[in-house]
Amino acid sequence: MSYSDEMMSSEDGLLDSVDARTNLAGTNKMEILLFSLGSDEKFGINVFKVKEVSQAGKITRTPNMPRGVDGIVSLRGHVMPVLNLAEFMGMSPATKHQTMMVAEYNTHILGFLVEGVDRIIRVDWDKVRAAEGMLSDKGALITAITELPDGSLVSLLDVEQILANAFGEAIVGNVEPIDSGHALCVFFADDSMVARRKIAEVLDKMGVKHIQANSGREAWDRLKTMADAAHSTGTPLRDQMQVILTDAEMPEMDGYVLTQNIKSDHRFDGIPVVMHSSLSSDANRAMGKRVGVDYYVSKFDSMVLSSTLRPLLT
Repeated sequence: MSYSDEMMSSEDGLLDSVDARTNLAGTNKMEILLFSLGSDEKFGINVFKVKEVSQAGKITRTPNMPRGVDGIVSLRGHVMPVLNLAEFMGMSPATKHQTMMVAEYNTHILGFLVEGVDRIIRVDWDKVRAAEGMLSDKGALITAITELPDGSLVSLLDVEQILANAFGEAIVGNVEPIDSGHALCVFFADDSMVARRKIAEVLDKMGVKHIQANSGREAWDRLKTMADAAHSTGTPLRDQMQVILTDAEMPEMDGYVLTQNIKSDHRFDGIPVVMHSSLSSDANRAMGKRVGVDYYVSKFDSMVLSSTLRPLLT
């Protein structure tokens, strides 16, 4: 039986296997489910985000559906939107896709139509490269690229961007500014352009300065430079930044390893690490706790994010 057959036959089996993967925390590795969209290109999605793979079943069209959203489907009591990934990628497959990956993003369940799923591979994050600036019609929807042992490339989709295109970006509400007598700063790292923009908007409304990085590796390099400078001047690093906010999935170095590095360096003592991730399951929270994450916040709720940060900044 292929892995895809196993997933289609048992949702509980997949969930059990996901829970067993919490031992990946701090290894800078992740597992990717490979899938196709009707071309020779290979695409991938983090296994932690996939709850089940099944046949799509009956998809019900509803009025005013955004482009790329085929409709809604009811599966095991969940009514969820179904997104046609090939259409989002500007592809025209010869046959109608009926395989559906059921995924959880930002506490929401949704279905992705694909031609078919292949297998799961384990990759090192340091072999994953950011795709920003890629000159391609799909570049805006691809967050990273990695290479298989046979030399073929796998494109990792920026699902946050796809969801923003389909349903609009999350609205940052009326976030109250922090009344502080001194400058406050949050350092944050996220590989998603959409996420970085929304985080910056929240911090701007709070009246908090921010420093950002596009990957875990970039974040750690910049944090070490800041720590070196603070040490050389005898200035406490906490005077320069009060919170470090990190995504979980990032090219080159993930948020779990970044957190481990921070927590093992005494120069960062007293600076809490908040993980801000679309991976919202209990398993992922357990992974964060294992490496020393102080707070875990699911993307993207501006009020929850601001209310988590506020007591850490006052």
